[in-house]
Amino acid sequence: MRFMIMVKATKESEAGMMPSAQLLQDMGKFNQDLIDAGVLVAGDGLQASSKGARVTFSGANRTVTMGPFANAGELIAGYWIWKVNSLGEAIEWVKRCPNPMPGQSDIEIRQLFEAEDFA
Repeated sequence: MRFMIMVKATKESEAGMMPSAQLLQDMGKFNQDLIDAGVLVAGDGLQASSKGARVTFSGANRTVTMGPFANAGELIAGYWIWKVNSLGEAIEWVKRCPNPMPGQSDIEIRQLFEAEDFA
């Protein structure tokens, strides 16, 4: 099973605040643990929404809205794709993750569809 692990944005990450050297070191170790366990498929941090755009579809029409976007807690600051055996295993890995943001933060776990899910 593959899961997308999404680190939710905060006001600080949306303001472009970079992680501390200690957090970068801690995340590097955590990522190495994921690699060593054969769990990590992909992962990256995302630039603030002020550097992005959103395309809204309405029938044949397309509307482009340039960032930044409101509601930082609904935005994604980074992600991993993990291959694990269950949601429970993904949860256990997330619980080992260093807190990705100063203060309170959220990480959302969502299972990815596989080709056989559409058979």
